[in-house]
Amino acid sequence: MKITHLVWLRNDLRCLDNPALYFASLEANSAQEGVAVIVTPTPIQWAQHNESDAKNGLRAGLIRNLAKTLARLGIPLHILEANTFDQLPDTIAAFCLSNKIEHLWFNRDLPIHEQQRDQALCEQLQQHQINTHIQATDIIVPQDVLSQQGTPFKVFTPFFNRWITILAQQDMTPFPAPNSQAEALPEPNLDLTWEKPFREDLWPADHDTAKQKLWQFCHHKERHYQEGRDYPIEPATSTLSPYLALGALGPRQCLEAIFYTCSQEEKRWQDSIWLKELAWRDFYRQLMGHFPFLCRNQPFKPETNALIWRHNAEEFQAWCEGRTGFPIVDAAMRQLNQTGWMHNRLRMVTASFFSKLMFADWRKGEAYFMSKLIDGEFAANNGGWQWSASTGCDAAPYFRVFNPTRQSQTYDKNGDFIRRFVPELAKLDAKSIHSPKPEQRKQCHYPEPIIDYKPARLAAIAAFDELKRS
Repeated sequence: MKITHLVWLRNDLRCLDNPALYFASLEANSAQEGVAVIVTPTPIQWAQHNESDAKNGLRAGLIRNLAKTLARLGIPLHILEANTFDQLPDTIAAFCLSNKIEHLWFNRDLPIHEQQRDQALCEQLQQHQINTHIQATDIIVPQDVLSQQGTPFKVFTPFFNRWITILAQQDMTPFPAPNSQAEALPEPNLDLTWEKPFREDLWPADHDTAKQKLWQFCHHKERHYQEGRDYPIEPATSTLSPYLALGALGPRQCLEAIFYTCSQEEKRWQDSIWLKELAWRDFYRQLMGHFPFLCRNQPFKPETNALIWRHNAEEFQAWCEGRTGFPIVDAAMRQLNQTGWMHNRLRMVTASFFSKLMFADWRKGEAYFMSKLIDGEFAANNGGWQWSASTGCDAAPYFRVFNPTRQSQTYDKNGDFIRRFVPELAKLDAKSIHSPKPEQRKQCHYPEPIIDYKPARLAAIAAFDELKRS
């Protein structure tokens, strides 16, 4: 069988619900031709983007799992490794020419570096009369969500209202996996030299497991998501974000599970709080496409460039290692360092602590998170950090500064989460564990706070007040 169609997978590592793979297979089958798949690791580029070892480990595992699935369908998968994005146009073009490929298919990416990469490749392939077919962005509502004036939304709530309206009008059925195009191929032996260890016990690199976790969450936890999602000790969140970040799950797969669960419970799918969280992901990714300067370390609010951030290397290191002397902050940072993942409320608490109380440059915290997160997505990570630092789109008001002790007392009332990740405090009672007294800290070998909350909060507010006046 002649293979003339090539599908290029990036952060959409799956067979199910993959527009590029589905439409390429459809067109190839109708012409009685075949499809092949390429994956293009770029380890140096990933390092420049602060992609974590944990994410690269899961990525490698998912590629191996995907290769086995494709082999059973008779679809070959090729690894074309390059160091950086700018090497890919030559690498992919050479592969297409040597294998007589006539069509290249891929799903659209939004970040600026990815768009530049894709544009350069399309121009190069055009010179060789190779057709490129760019499919919808890998988000729930792939079209631009715009206001009545045709401009991008800068506030989430009106974006969400318009997003829901568009969502109700589109076909939300997941794309099926491609049919077998030939006899099964031998399972490939992939040499992924950049592969790193990760917490496979928490996130198995297996597409069937990811889908099972999705349906289990929607069946058993989605209905209680609103009540339980803020408590880090409770297994109330989906923990599906690593699979979404690498595209092991598709957006329509998530919708299918939400719709089915809501219909079983006789409630409107539009009222799903987890769906609203997925809308935030769309919001930040669409912002990245509309405002490319966000990819260049720039705040959404340009006036906040005038803020003079504090630079204290010892405080920064203490925050990174979970030694700030604030138990809930330290527990969250240790969770991140040990697992590659952090509970969402604690992401807000630790980012607020960093950017408001330490008054450290949010970009340093953003970069550290990306270097550790197994679910690191630049758009969502950047959006969350700018929200916390009050520099971003629809950000928290600058005078909103999380009190870490109060957050701890509210959302980890008995201190169970702290005990799990800060074991030196495990014997303290439920009251003391949130803010141990000096003698308790000495006995537990736990540090004093690196900042004084009240004056630090006032200093942050004063800095933003001064910015507002000037």
